[in-house]
Amino acid sequence: MTSTLVRRHRPRPSSSWTTDAHARTRDWAEIQERMLVPLYEAVYERLDVGAGTRLLGLGCGSGLALLIAAARGAAVCGVDTDERRLDLARERLTAADTPDDRARPARLGLGGPESPCVREATADAAFTVVTAFEPLSALGAGSPGATVSDAASTLAAAAAGTERGGVVVLAGWGPPERCATSGVLRVGARLADPMCAPGREVPAPARWRLCGRDDLEELAARAGLRPDGSGRVACPFGYADMDSAVRGLLSTGLFDAAERATDPIQVRKEITEALHPHQRADGTVWMPNVFRYLICRI
Repeated sequence: MTSTLVRRHRPRPSSSWTTDAHARTRDWAEIQERMLVPLYEAVYERLDVGAGTRLLGLGCGSGLALLIAAARGAAVCGVDTDERRLDLARERLTAADTPDDRARPARLGLGGPESPCVREATADAAFTVVTAFEPLSALGAGSPGATVSDAASTLAAAAAGTERGGVVVLAGWGPPERCATSGVLRVGARLADPMCAPGREVPAPARWRLCGRDDLEELAARAGLRPDGSGRVACPFGYADMDSAVRGLLSTGLFDAAERATDPIQVRKEITEALHPHQRADGTVWMPNVFRYLICRI
């Protein structure tokens, strides 16, 4: 088990999104976000991201993918709808800057392609790469009242600021039979069902769902993008202990709707039960997963 996926964290109770959003954001940055590092690195390697690359990260979260791209020499810009995660991204990218850096400082902004930081970046030069590593959630398709068409519109707006011949990358979960975490995430989807909470009104929140075989292609087509290759990457989810696993998974936001529909204690209990088959004798939790990415040309 690699040290990049499993680290020891100070034990503490898993926080509810309703009581400690800052702790939940920290759990994302310190525990969960690194699980997709193999995906980021595989995409950057395939596209030869480096000096001369001008990259826009949609749904950049707390900035780990941007940090990796910047370390390869790319000029990066990122947008996200979560201001707390953006604050952490600013901390990370500011700490990584040195007086000797030749690339421009990272630009970060709240929202999407309409953010002022994106306009500032494209005023210098068009982007060469746009990434949407979690398109159906980061682009708003899972938000209340939003649709896949909304995500496609966001992608189309981002593509408008990309130079001809540039690349847009979409990514998502691979086949459910190759994603051990899918069984745990189904817990959140089941508990979020209004039928699980009689008498309670449950809004239409962002929920995890199985990624269909052609979902990324459909999203690309709606955005007017032309697919030009794809790939699969192993992204195992590894945790130092059960507490870290529960905290990491809760930090994704995929169980927020379940907590609203039932209660945080019940959600944590059922996540723990679903994780037990994946806990090893030494207490660590390990779940093999496969993620898929789609490369599109402008």
